[in-house]
Amino acid sequence: MVAKLLRLLTLLTGLLFTLTGVQWWVMPDAVAPQFGLTLDTGLGLSSQIGDMSAFFLLLGFCAFMALVTRRGVWYTPAIVLLVLTAIGRIIAWVVHGAAFATDQIALELLVAVVYWLAARSLATNSALNE
Repeated sequence: MVAKLLRLLTLLTGLLFTLTGVQWWVMPDAVAPQFGLTLDTGLGLSSQIGDMSAFFLLLGFCAFMALVTRRGVWYTPAIVLLVLTAIGRIIAWVVHGAAFATDQIALELLVAVVYWLAARSLATNSALNE
């Protein structure tokens, strides 16, 4: 039952991350404000679209690969990316005077924990099947 819930959460977050990444490609003006961003121009716009889409598409890709292959190793890049993002937000607050992004940090860490549990669940289930 727990394994099914973790797969469902992985599917839902994977879909959300993928949708967000595609939104950065096709309608960045609509998605940027959700992240407190205004779109730049020139090279700055290229960086925003390229970096933000890659971030979310990688998260979606890892989630889907974990679901399809049932190999927990696919969760690792997503977990690392989410935790580093949360750490970066904390550094931005402490060092650079950014607003403390409580909701974003909590969500990033929550999804990282879900992915970690899902990876452990896959490892446990594969060990039982051997």
